[in-house]
Amino acid sequence: MAIKQVQDHLKRWNRDTDIIEMEASTATVAAAAAALAVAPARIAKSISLKLDDRAIVVVIAGDMKLDNRKYKDHFGIKAKMLSPEETLEATGHAVGGVCPFGLPEGVDVFLDLSMRRFDTVFPACGSSNSAIELTMDELHEYSQSKGWVDVCTQSPGTFARSD
Repeated sequence: MAIKQVQDHLKRWNRDTDIIEMEASTATVAAAAAALAVAPARIAKSISLKLDDRAIVVVIAGDMKLDNRKYKDHFGIKAKMLSPEETLEATGHAVGGVCPFGLPEGVDVFLDLSMRRFDTVFPACGSSNSAIELTMDELHEYSQSKGWVDVCTQSPGTFARSD
């Protein structure tokens, strides 16, 4: 079970017991925001993408979407999302529970600057009903991120700060 991988991963920082497991689904930004009673923008959305012959995970604020031009400018290739089957195979996490923790060797994590406007965000923890509240420094450290990127644009109908 992927949540067990995440618990084992977060144990290094004594944060394994801080995972929030809910009865309600957290599989989408809207569902996670409702279950956690926070603004959708504070949900840290993990997107699985193909980069050349490998998978990467880009974590973005819940009110954002990938900007194809920015993504291509940064990574040198058009953004191509993995299918649900490819996502599970590459990350060990099913769609709805994809997160930047407990990933197999070789799956790099990048964090989008869109999240830096918040003190804390809520990424999933390997299942479709889990999350953890983390600061930006914690998210960067625990995800073993390769760095901050600017590859998003705000979704229509959202505001700059919605917490």
